[in-house]
Amino acid sequence: MGNKYRAKKTIINGIRFDSKKEANRWCDLQIMQQAGEISNLERQVPIYLLGRDENILTPTGRKMRYVADFQYFDHRINAVVLEDSKGFPTEVFKLKKAILAAMGVDVKIT
Repeated sequence: MGNKYRAKKTIINGIRFDSKKEANRWCDLQIMQQAGEISNLERQVPIYLLGRDENILTPTGRKMRYVADFQYFDHRINAVVLEDSKGFPTEVFKLKKAILAAMGVDVKIT
């Protein structure tokens, strides 16, 4: 059975990606890092979601988190960038993105 959003899992250099789009973006970001445009490139970076006073918990009591596809420092804008490769923004993603925005964290969608 395939992914309901038609994303095709892809492996590049032994790294497994949830979609071809995410894999292609990783390759682009690696080229940008080699060119010196960005640095400190990371994959699958977890960020815990915070409410007004404390962590937001899942129904099972665990800390809720968002996992960014990529995080890097962009020298062109002198800032850390969180990025998510989305072909289709799910309702859960929209909710987590709104919570992150309330926390002052912006997520770039590619």
